Amino acid sequence: MGLPLTGQSLSDQAALVSGLSSSELERLSGLARRAAELGGLELSQRFGRLEQVREKGRSGDLVTEADHAAEAVVLDLLQRETPEIGVLAEESGRRQAPGDLEWCVDPLDGTTNYAHGFPFFGTSIGLTWRGIPLLGALAAPALNELFWAAPGLGSWCNDQALAVTACDRLGDALLATGFAYDRSTRLDNNYAEFAYFTHRTHGVRRAGAAALDLAYVAAGRLDGYWERGLSPWDLAAGVVLVEQAGGLVTSYDGSALQLPSGRIIASGAPIHPALVQGLAQCRPLSGSSFGAPELDP
Repeated sequence: MGLPLTGQSLSDQAALVSGLSSSELERLSGLARRAAELGGLELSQRFGRLEQVREKGRSGDLVTEADHAAEAVVLDLLQRETPEIGVLAEESGRRQAPGDLEWCVDPLDGTTNYAHGFPFFGTSIGLTWRGIPLLGALAAPALNELFWAAPGLGSWCNDQALAVTACDRLGDALLATGFAYDRSTRLDNNYAEFAYFTHRTHGVRRAGAAALDLAYVAAGRLDGYWERGLSPWDLAAGVVLVEQAGGLVTSYDGSALQLPSGRIIASGAPIHPALVQGLAQCRPLSGSSFGAPELDP
C-alpha cells in the first residue's frame, strides 16, 4: 500500500502525506457518518420484512433488496457531495475518479445475520488514500450505535471516545474471527486457527460481521480479531476505528496491512505478538485443497 510500518498508524501516515487539511478531514469524516446513518436507516426500515434473499455466485454469499437499497442511498449522497472521489462498493463495483481518494462502501455488513433476523449488522463507509484506510464510519442501527474515526479526531461510538484494551496475556483474551465463503472447499479455511485460539483464550466469538468485529476491538469489548478472505469494503472503516483507538492493525505476519490480501490482525499492541505467533503455528497441509490444517507443536 506504499507506506512503511512505523510507530505511527497507517491512517495517521496517510493523513499526513495526503495533503488533506484538518478541516477537510473533518468534513469528509462528517460525510462518512451521514452516509453510514443513511444506509443504516434503510436497513432498519427493511429489517424483518425482506421479500427476497438470494446467493450471488458463491454458496452462502447472500444478497437482499436491503443491500441494494442501502447502497443506492449511500452512493447518491457520496456522488452529490464528493463527485471527485471514486467509489468501490460491494454490490455495484468501482466507479473510477481522478485522484488518490476512494470511498469503500459496504451497504450491509453482515448480510447473513440480517437475512436471519440476527441484529449484528451495519453499514460501513471507509475512505482510503492510495488504498490505505484514512477515515471511516459504521452505523449499527439495531444496536443504536454509530462508530466513526479519523486522524486527529479520535475513535468514537456515539458520544463516547474509544480505546482498545491493554490485555497482554493470551489466556486472558476474548477474541473474534470469521470464516470465508470458500471455507468448505479450501484447506486454508481458518478452522485450525479457530481451534488454536479457542483452546488458549477465554474464548473466540464468531458474530458474522467483520466491520463490527473491528469496531468492538476499538471499543475494548474484544481484545483482538483476525480473519482471512475479506474485501476492502469489509475493512476500510474498521481499520481506522482500531488504529485511532490506540490499536495495532497488521497482516498475519505482523507486517504492514495490505487491504487486497484480505488477511488482518487487529488488537491492542501488548497482545499483538501473541496473535502473530499463534497464527504462525497453523499451516495448511501442502498439496491438498481440503482437509484439516496441520498444527505445529
